[in-house]
Amino acid sequence: MRRREFLTTLSTIAIAAPYVSRRVWAQSQGELRVQLYGGDVGKANIEAYAKPFETETGIKVIPITDDISLPQLELMVTQNNVTIDVVAASPATNMVAAQKGYLEKIDYSIYRKEELDAILEFAKQPYGVAGEVYSWVMFYNEEYFPANKPRPTSWAEFWDVKKFPGVRTLETGQYGSEGPWEEALLADGVAADSIYPMDIDRVFASLDKIKPHIRKWWTTGSEVQQMLREKAADIGNCYDGRAALLIDEGAPVEITRNQAKLTCDYWGVVKGSPNAQNAQKFIEFATRAKNQAAFAQRIAYGPPNLNAYKLIPEERGRRLSTHPDNLASGILLNTKWYSEIGSDGLSNAERLRDRWNQWILL
Repeated sequence: MRRREFLTTLSTIAIAAPYVSRRVWAQSQGELRVQLYGGDVGKANIEAYAKPFETETGIKVIPITDDISLPQLELMVTQNNVTIDVVAASPATNMVAAQKGYLEKIDYSIYRKEELDAILEFAKQPYGVAGEVYSWVMFYNEEYFPANKPRPTSWAEFWDVKKFPGVRTLETGQYGSEGPWEEALLADGVAADSIYPMDIDRVFASLDKIKPHIRKWWTTGSEVQQMLREKAADIGNCYDGRAALLIDEGAPVEITRNQAKLTCDYWGVVKGSPNAQNAQKFIEFATRAKNQAAFAQRIAYGPPNLNAYKLIPEERGRRLSTHPDNLASGILLNTKWYSEIGSDGLSNAERLRDRWNQWILL
């Protein structure tokens, strides 16, 4: 799953090639085009949501397995050529798309009260409902950091290369919207509830200390997953879902969720969708505890509906980002702060990006 939409959403929208042909699709009322992603996530979405939804409603779901950028969404809406009914988007993309009028409001009136009440508050937005919650976590190579020897349990200890030597990797900051920003502040002693608004100078002063010890700044989930598979790093940060897949394959990898960063992707209904009512029904269906439990059994992303944990085995549940214990030790990313525009016309994400691109060359 690509996690880099954020930067695009915070920049000036450029004219881009439309996602599909300019002609308007003649969609029937018994059909729904849903962005479900590709790979393991797409397969899990199809099995947990698309197929059961078709069975229950008789509405055929046509899966879209590519990412949909904000410029593509803009073209569909402004040219009255809406060819996708349901999109999945990062919090920033969802927020900006809503502000620009590209999404329909979520119709919460069709949700069962017991289901709606169990959904995490940040997962329920006016124009989007979270499909899954994922996080960046610290990982260890168990062969280098065996369970019977000391391991770092915080980002301050990760920065302590004398006490905990080893080959390190961290996510790149070249996109601005994602990067080792929160980790750097936590390592420098900032309390979890005081991270935002970020002191960008302090971020980079902290990064200066760890920079000589980072073998590689990874750019994609697949890249860091390959590094773990090849044992090219002893310790670092990565997406929890990627690490879980490796653990299931028997790789000597373990993670800690202490000080993990949490975020999510939101389902949204495209403005002007010819099947908006059915799109609302699909999203409601995908938020039910039973269906989210089925999704979480297939891939290790946390269900926003906490009632799903009543249907997930305890051992599996404790591996997911939204398990109550993991939520308590995690940190929710502040998307609003990243998207705030300063007097210079730049968002905080863009400011971090520009600072990083200068810093990394030094």
